[in-house]
Amino acid sequence: MNKDMITLTAKEQRRMHVVTQVLSGALKLQEAAVVLAVSVRQARRLKAALQARGPSALAHGNRGRPSPRQLAPEVKAQVVALYKGRYQGCNHQHFTELLAEHKGLVLSVATVRCTLKGAGCPSPQHRRASKHRSRRERMGQEGLLLQIDGSPYRWLGPDGPRWCLISGVDDATGAPEGAVFREQEDAAGYMLLLRQVVEQKGMPAAVYRDRHAIFQSPITARRSIEEELAGAPFPTQFGRLLAELGVASIAAGSPQAKGRVERPWRTHQDRLVAELRLAGVTTIEGANTFLPGYLARYRARFAVPPASQETAYVPVGPEVAMDRLFCFKYTRKVTSDNTIQFGSRVLQIPPEPDRLSYARTTVEVQEHLDARLTISYQGRCLLTVPADPSALIRARPRRTHLETGALPQPQPSGGGQVGSGPPLSILSTTPAAPAT
Repeated sequence: MNKDMITLTAKEQRRMHVVTQVLSGALKLQEAAVVLAVSVRQARRLKAALQARGPSALAHGNRGRPSPRQLAPEVKAQVVALYKGRYQGCNHQHFTELLAEHKGLVLSVATVRCTLKGAGCPSPQHRRASKHRSRRERMGQEGLLLQIDGSPYRWLGPDGPRWCLISGVDDATGAPEGAVFREQEDAAGYMLLLRQVVEQKGMPAAVYRDRHAIFQSPITARRSIEEELAGAPFPTQFGRLLAELGVASIAAGSPQAKGRVERPWRTHQDRLVAELRLAGVTTIEGANTFLPGYLARYRARFAVPPASQETAYVPVGPEVAMDRLFCFKYTRKVTSDNTIQFGSRVLQIPPEPDRLSYARTTVEVQEHLDARLTISYQGRCLLTVPADPSALIRARPRRTHLETGALPQPQPSGGGQVGSGPPLSILSTTPAAPAT
């Protein structure tokens, strides 16, 4: 420190003024201790130091000295080099965790943030002050409410394809209980998501979702004659599935209402994009294979414990025919030659020992998520074989939603309500026979 020039802070200048008044006799030592908010013993030390060394004694002793806890220059250079190279694009919090996990560098977020900012590497994510809203309390138990939603995004980077990540978040814990990548937001993706949750945890009591046409018929949609007679629109395929499972379906009035599943999208669009790139994932199949490990790490990092240790998930036994639940169901009328046309496919129903013909009967066509078709009549699965479409004179066939990628309509062609026919119990012990 330069002895000819002494720089004191406002606090140090105030101390010097008070201690000088003690030396001149204007203040007592006890009064000075009260004014400076120090003990009498410390006030006596300050008085002695000012008498012995002058105003420089009141300056902090570490002024001008480097901190012994500062990061070593070589470690700083390593952190900056890693961020500008392999981990470029990660936010500072995520980058700090990746350093500890992959490189063994255990540093604080503040240290990494200051180091990167000093090197001209600000975080790509900027927080904005949110509007004031009253947050709804979490559910007390797991499984009382499952919030579901989809987020279209370029998950492989700005030059990658645009996929939709469909996720389900438990309201009690904020933990994602399942997720699946789809090329677009569709009913099949939500069925796959719900099947993950049912197989791993059980059936939730209710599902909280938006007002997408996947979940309910649009208000502006024109009703069919059957719907007018029923006094209400028929349920969509996903709505029919929830009804068969006994799961309540609750529509949110705004995106903020289902914030448990909406808020993590920004985190996923930051962390998941970076981790998919680091793992070298290039296909949607590889991305779906990568998801379970990522979700496990996400739950360990962000999930909160529920208020109650009891769970509201209802487990489903192994005797339940899951394929008969998680599928698309349509009603069709068998033609006089015992065939069913569904989209671009024609199936022949062969004679059986107890019944030779099913002509002009109404059957249920089940289109499974792997594009298999099965035909059910009064709760019993019928055997089918591919028919020769060249021998049939029919109108131009329409492709199904699994063939075109379009969303299924609540009222399918061919008449009849979606999922009509005998109800399917989830306690059924008779598995569906596959089509041959």
